[in-house]
Amino acid sequence: MQMQTLALAFLAATTVGGLAWVFLYPYLSGEKKAESRRASVARSEPAAARHTERSQRSRREQVEGSLKELEARAKRDKKVPLSMRIAQAGLEWSDQKFWIISGVLGLAGFGAAFLGGGGMLGALGIGFAMGFGLPRWLLGFLKKRREKAFLKALPDAVDVIVRGIKAGLPLYESIKVVAQDSPQPLRSEFLQIIETQAIGMPLGEACSRLYERMPLPEANFFGIVIAIQQKSGGNLSEALGNLSKVLRDRKKMSEKIQAMSMEAKASAGIIGSLPPVVMLLVFITTPEYIAVLWTNPTGQLMLVGCAVWMTMGVLVMKKMINFDF
Repeated sequence: MQMQTLALAFLAATTVGGLAWVFLYPYLSGEKKAESRRASVARSEPAAARHTERSQRSRREQVEGSLKELEARAKRDKKVPLSMRIAQAGLEWSDQKFWIISGVLGLAGFGAAFLGGGGMLGALGIGFAMGFGLPRWLLGFLKKRREKAFLKALPDAVDVIVRGIKAGLPLYESIKVVAQDSPQPLRSEFLQIIETQAIGMPLGEACSRLYERMPLPEANFFGIVIAIQQKSGGNLSEALGNLSKVLRDRKKMSEKIQAMSMEAKASAGIIGSLPPVVMLLVFITTPEYIAVLWTNPTGQLMLVGCAVWMTMGVLVMKKMINFDF
């Protein structure tokens, strides 16, 4: 009987100890608190991830909105007015002055050709070319020369802005430093940005308008980077540093393309210059033989046709050896 009582007491004590181990030990040892803490952390992670994802999505939406706005404005301003073309060439002419110069050149070409015995048709053709084609060719030539000078100085200007930002200067002050120390035409373009921002326009929009006056992909890249940073934030010095690297890589690619296409350009120049050179040599040796081209109406028509076909051939060759990248 005593043995049975001891066995029952042992079983009861074991049961109570087991129940206490199962239900009371986690609270006494801190395991329950640690498990609750792990659960709370596990529940907070998706919320943080959702917040980060929402922030990234908002930033992407801002970037996409900025890019769409810039593309829409570029499409809207695809037809460049004459005043903007004159400004892109670096001239300070008005539209009226441009038309007066074109008219004077056209009349001078017509008068010289008519008095030289070129006939009415030839004189009209030369007058049209002098009055309508020569001024626009001059604008295109000055515009390309100005763009080359701008591209040459732009990477160094971006590096100056990056160093100024890393040194603690605001973006506006860094741009002002570039406007003071850079060569033309970079100086005048960045002065336009400063003056536009001074009258109340946001700096990002003022930088994005640089593409209107200097229609180059590199200028568009600069405006996009500044506009996006002003709207959505971010590390501007890193973004501009990457832009500087891209600009220098594009410059290297342009020089490589120019070197590879130089042979084709030389061939096109030789082929295009052969007919005028031969015509000049024949005129020097036997002028009466070739004078039929501008004294006879049929010869004048043939001369105009040759000029048109030669122009088309030169333009086709130019299209074949020029590469956009």
